[in-house]
Amino acid sequence: MAASVQAQVKFEAKVSKNKLGVNERLRVDFEMNKDGDNFRPPSFEGFTVVGGPNQSVSQSFVNGKRSYSKTYSFFLQPKSRGNKTIGQAEIIVDETTYKTSPVDIEVTAAVDTPTDGNDAEIAAAENLHLVAEVSKGDPYLNEAITVVYKLYVSPNISVSDWREVDSPNFTDFWSQNIDIRELRVENGEYQGEPYRYVELRKSILYPQKTGELEIEPLTLSISVDVPGERRDLFGRRLYKTINKTVSSSTRKLEVKPLPNEGKPLDFTGAVGKFSFNVKASKTELDASESLQATVEVRGNGNLNLFELPILELPSSLEVYDPERSENVNVSLRGQEGTITENYTIVPTQKGKYPIKPVSFSYFDPTTESYHRLTSEEILIDVKRGPAASSIAGRQGGSSGVTLPSDQFRYIKLKPDLQPIGQSSFFNSPVFWGSLALPILAIPLLIFFGRKRQEIAGDEKGQRIKKADRLARKYLSEAKKKLGDQKEFYEALERSLHNYLKAKLHIQTSDMSKEKISAILKEKGINDEDIMAFTNLLKSCEFARYTPASQVSMEQDYDKAVTVISTLDKQL
Repeated sequence: MAASVQAQVKFEAKVSKNKLGVNERLRVDFEMNKDGDNFRPPSFEGFTVVGGPNQSVSQSFVNGKRSYSKTYSFFLQPKSRGNKTIGQAEIIVDETTYKTSPVDIEVTAAVDTPTDGNDAEIAAAENLHLVAEVSKGDPYLNEAITVVYKLYVSPNISVSDWREVDSPNFTDFWSQNIDIRELRVENGEYQGEPYRYVELRKSILYPQKTGELEIEPLTLSISVDVPGERRDLFGRRLYKTINKTVSSSTRKLEVKPLPNEGKPLDFTGAVGKFSFNVKASKTELDASESLQATVEVRGNGNLNLFELPILELPSSLEVYDPERSENVNVSLRGQEGTITENYTIVPTQKGKYPIKPVSFSYFDPTTESYHRLTSEEILIDVKRGPAASSIAGRQGGSSGVTLPSDQFRYIKLKPDLQPIGQSSFFNSPVFWGSLALPILAIPLLIFFGRKRQEIAGDEKGQRIKKADRLARKYLSEAKKKLGDQKEFYEALERSLHNYLKAKLHIQTSDMSKEKISAILKEKGINDEDIMAFTNLLKSCEFARYTPASQVSMEQDYDKAVTVISTLDKQL
């Protein structure tokens, strides 16, 4: 029975801090879970007792079980600097003597702001820490680093609420926050002591300057519950809630410049690890058909901070400005995904046209070296269409044009020329004709000038020309399917969605017509034009279930040309 009682007795010493300045105070609690007799405190050698002993008792009954706690508290002032020890206290419980373990204390030089061992503010400050953890202290320029802000909370206190007071600006960095969907409490250590912590904020940073850069601190206002001196009727210690402002420390980085040795001439600032590819949607087609040439960079790095190489295309091909698309995810590993630029190409003449190889260079910080990737040459074979001229052939590559052998048959090798007799130029017909010619040319110049102004002011004609280009770009596939109802309306619907995707950089194929209408309205498109666009989408849907004539398909195609032209003008 005695062994059972001894196993249940708990008697221990707790201190408010293990390290303090010579001008600070220390609190020592001797706690037991059973009532005892003849409590004997240690001698407190090296300290002056400035308060205590204060005795407190707490007991409660939960589910029929009794809980008991008794505490003797002392407040000590160190007499000098150095390493000191709080000796063993003794208590007798059921005729058995129990002793606490000695506690080592380090006393340093006086601190600027002395604190007392029973201050709630001090308890909060000593048990609450906001830390900024940086993945790398010496990154290269444009190399991704992560900063994670963690809040460490001691088991001695609890946090009921928090809010941001001041956020870091990351002035010298390109930054992007990582979404934290749910805060999770984890167990860990802070300076060797057991703590709970939660990750409050995560950010990816790309330094934009070299040299010493600072990561500004994050500042929070936190509601903290700390144990107070008062107790309730049952002897339980009452908690006091205070608002504590905590900040992470300012972190400094030493950003290294990218090396000049081995830097390729076509390097545009890509830092990370990438793959590079250039491909065409098709390599054989007819004139007036369109194809897509895609320049793609895939990998991990600063995907938003460099330019893709420009395709070199023959001048005889009609090429539209590339459309850039990004599919990038952000995690603690940095930016990962794909950056592409799509070129719409429309050949106008028969022939073979090469897309020359292009190169892409990047710097890999893990190997600290540059890498250069080069694409393969792509040959576009235009099977049918008007033959290319000799000039187009020389500009655009081998066009297959053969010069006829009798092309110089009109040049006379023996012209039989006769010398012109000398005569006076003055008063000659040529003399008077040269004087009258400028006067006669004035009416012609006025006539042609007015015609030129009429052509330049022909807004309708310009719109028709632009509409024809847009139609050729987005509706060429639908035009080829005229006559086949199912394939025509599928191609027409796909063309309308591709147009909005190119102009608004959104995936409209996954949206409802109501959502598309709302987006166009936000962009300032007229209600009448929005209705015309959505009606075309409805026609594409209805045509899957109801028969449509050739005339109806041609009318819908003409409507699509008009709608795209009108929307393009407003966008």
